[in-house]
Amino acid sequence: MAASYLTDGLGAAAALCSMVSFAPQLTKIWREKDASAVSRRMYLVSVAGFTMWTTYGVLIGRWPVILCNAVCLAMCLAILALAWRYGDTAPA
Repeated sequence: MAASYLTDGLGAAAALCSMVSFAPQLTKIWREKDASAVSRRMYLVSVAGFTMWTTYGVLIGRWPVILCNAVCLAMCLAILALAWRYGDTAPA
């Protein structure tokens, strides 16, 4: 029983860290209106990965996997959209 709580707690902490990890980048781009240093390729790969993880969660019927990865997917998509919008603002 205690091991189950420990396992669930570890999973919840990992999910929270994953979801929160994109917030500083998203906030920085939004405030500065500059995403010239953001790797679009990295975020494209991340979007693909989070899409597959979310789909996997749906297929196995595990809402924690679905929720965590859907949130990460949404944040990655937002960063990617801002990178396309503000990515080429560096002076020539």
